[in-house]
Amino acid sequence: MDTLVASKITHGMYVLTTIGGGCIVDAVAQVSGGDNPLIAVSVMKKNYTNELMHKENKFALSVLGKDVKADIIKTFGFNSGRDINKFKDIAVTDVGGVKVIDNALAHIVCEKVDAIENATHTLFLGKIIDGEINSDDEPMSYGYYQKHKDEVLKVTTSNGKTAWICKVCGYIYYGDELPKDYICPVCGVGADKFEKRS
Repeated sequence: MDTLVASKITHGMYVLTTIGGGCIVDAVAQVSGGDNPLIAVSVMKKNYTNELMHKENKFALSVLGKDVKADIIKTFGFNSGRDINKFKDIAVTDVGGVKVIDNALAHIVCEKVDAIENATHTLFLGKIIDGEINSDDEPMSYGYYQKHKDEVLKVTTSNGKTAWICKVCGYIYYGDELPKDYICPVCGVGADKFEKRS
């Protein structure tokens, strides 16, 4: 099976935050209507944010635009909150007890109402309790990110440095050779899904 097939499903790019951390997510959907619609967001179980989401009762989604600063994706997508304070160098505002990304196209704050487990991810359901649209610019889709991730992440190499870029998530491994048994620490794909850039 081609593990890239799911990249053809259209969805957006978001920063999911809760108290103590956050991560980049793309599997987000509105699953009900009414005054306080339900939002579903899927979070990989190995992510520290998943652990935090189980402990906390609120979360927020910041909607990313095509002109998002590379540091936001690099900080929230390629680092673990176990190792760094992701909010340290990113402009954020506290809304209802959770941080949202400044200059995001919009933000949505939810009260967690349920969590559904599967083998690799947890699907968290939340009731919208606050939200604001900051811009009518076009949101970044997952497909756009995949097609333009070099531009979005501003991937560059220094003289003598070779970069290996994950074609699934954009993670960058630096080294002359990529080990044959290398597994992407972000999305879990093997070395065959990496592309060499000199």
